[in-house]
Amino acid sequence: MSADLSKTHFELFGLPQSFEVDMEQLDSRYRELQRAVHPDRFANASDQERRISMQQATQVNQAYQLLKDPLLRGRYLLELDGYQLDDEHNTTSDIEFLMEQMELRESLGTVREAADVFAALGLIMDRIAGDNDERIALLQKQFANDSSERFGLIADTLTKMQFFRKLQQEAMELEVTLEDEIS
Repeated sequence: MSADLSKTHFELFGLPQSFEVDMEQLDSRYRELQRAVHPDRFANASDQERRISMQQATQVNQAYQLLKDPLLRGRYLLELDGYQLDDEHNTTSDIEFLMEQMELRESLGTVREAADVFAALGLIMDRIAGDNDERIALLQKQFANDSSERFGLIADTLTKMQFFRKLQQEAMELEVTLEDEIS
């Protein structure tokens, strides 16, 4: 068995091209593909076979990481449909959302002033995770919709998810910093 480098990530894993992915099937197929193309299986093979094995293993790993991440999977589905997100120019004009982002950033900035910094940070992280989960549910509906404006709606939702992803990373970095300061 080998991984066909010309297939889409969905085809590679034998999955329907859809935002909703059966994670158990994805994980199972990932393990199968990894066993089949892992470079250790080709230790005694020719240089070309080892190189091909490495390329296939790399593609399997990249495809797996992309398909299991809702944000990356959504972006990939748009690309497969010919819609390119321009990260430099793609932003949201949703004022309420932008205000919420400012509020969350301010909250992150004042965590150190809280009586229980980890409880305050935990509340912010829970809110970010909840908002992200709402966006994932919204994406499921948007990808299922066949309307002509769906690409714009999906792009806006993915852009908002990127804001949450960045906030989540900042919160996790703050958590590590606070843990280091305490220990």
